[in-house]
Amino acid sequence: MTHTNFDSFGLAEPILHALRAQKFTTPTPIQAGAIPLLLAGRDLLGTAQTGTGKTAAFALPILNHLAANRVRSRPFHTRVLVLAPTRELAVQIEEEFKRFGAGLGLRSVLILGGVGRSPQVQRMSRGADIVVGTPGRICDLMNTRELQLGQVEMFVLDEADRMLDLGFIRDIRKVVATLPVRRQSMLFSATMPEDVGKLAESFLRDPERVRVAGEEPTPERIEQHVHFMEGSGKRNKLVELLNDPSMERVIVFTRTKRGADRVAEQLEAAGVGADAMHGNKSQGARQAALERFRNGRARVLWQPISPRAASTCTASPTW
Repeated sequence: MTHTNFDSFGLAEPILHALRAQKFTTPTPIQAGAIPLLLAGRDLLGTAQTGTGKTAAFALPILNHLAANRVRSRPFHTRVLVLAPTRELAVQIEEEFKRFGAGLGLRSVLILGGVGRSPQVQRMSRGADIVVGTPGRICDLMNTRELQLGQVEMFVLDEADRMLDLGFIRDIRKVVATLPVRRQSMLFSATMPEDVGKLAESFLRDPERVRVAGEEPTPERIEQHVHFMEGSGKRNKLVELLNDPSMERVIVFTRTKRGADRVAEQLEAAGVGADAMHGNKSQGARQAALERFRNGRARVLWQPISPRAASTCTASPTW
């Protein structure tokens, strides 16, 4: 069956109402392929680029399942666990659950580093329907039994290729080993290298596969230019480029966190609204920078290119 609108999936009415309120009418290819399989209870291996609508592809079936099967979570337990590689992605995923599940009365808890641990523990003490988090803080709470996975019915590993690039494989294995055998699992990845395939085989059971071809590396609407120059001239060239009013929002990548801070300060001094965003800043500061960039109060966002990170579930992370 070809699904050309969300009504055809048989989703609960409160979810359909939320979709209509957000002006969502036609599913994207990853949604059209994944949602029926997940509603049928199948494990899923999905390949899709960021921006294709994959969050809704797993969030809508999860919400539908929770709405149809009302079970009270025990203290410090959750029925759904979603792992994301970065704090920002985790925040976005939880926001999607809240948007589409606004009429269902479900409890979601965001568990990630960079913010206070105690409020997260307090929220988990009441139990949760959905937990979205990053591997390090998830493992931290697992180690202290302030997050328990014995009641998990559905598990999502999002952006698996990026998870492995960031060195989270030990954390992921610890989480998967703690999950109940009877569960529905989903793995989404933009690419499918050999290590991601092996990871999928380790915890997905006879999965269905949905692959959405990515766009060409350089879409036609993107115009590219390269400027070769000495390091001392880069900053002046950047200011010159930013004097072009058509460059309404600009993301600049730097080699180091210190470099991002330094150039952002210099641009601010030159009258260009700019923010730096990197791991040395608190989660609140990072979210505030994203919000300023989103609403146009900061025209330029500086981001360092991060090296591979490593973490472990056997010791408390330091944030």
